[in-house]
Amino acid sequence: MTQKSLSKWLKGIILGIIVCGIIIYGFLIPMFGKDLAVENPEFAHCYYPWLVMLWISAIPCCLGLYHGWKITVEIAGDNSFSYENARHLKHICMLALADSAYFFVSNLAFLFLNMSHPAVLLASLFVDFAGVVVAVMAAALSHLVLKAAKIQQENQLTI
Repeated sequence: MTQKSLSKWLKGIILGIIVCGIIIYGFLIPMFGKDLAVENPEFAHCYYPWLVMLWISAIPCCLGLYHGWKITVEIAGDNSFSYENARHLKHICMLALADSAYFFVSNLAFLFLNMSHPAVLLASLFVDFAGVVVAVMAAALSHLVLKAAKIQQENQLTI
């Protein structure tokens, strides 16, 4: 597989994730939230705070996809192991950690404000765990890409 074809595949995957995110955050979450508010009128006042919290949690995901796109551009330019890619991966790591922490703290706050249920907090731990996994993988990849970039730079300096 060439660098250009790998880059095209990765860009296609990122675009697919963007479309899925728009469908989930733009249509499914508001639709299910309204249905839940109609079925349980005692929680109707929680609809907009939860919706805003979930939309805010999408911002780091979008920024992470932006950094992923920048990485694919570097891959297409046959510059896979670069300091720039290591930096983008580190940004993805930090965004994933920040989003996981925000999501956990928000769920905890909603639980204390009596706008949630303990089972929702427990279920959200799976989302938090997934975010931490993404962060750890991005940090590991960042470290490996940085080491490879250093080796590549040393090899370019030798005759």
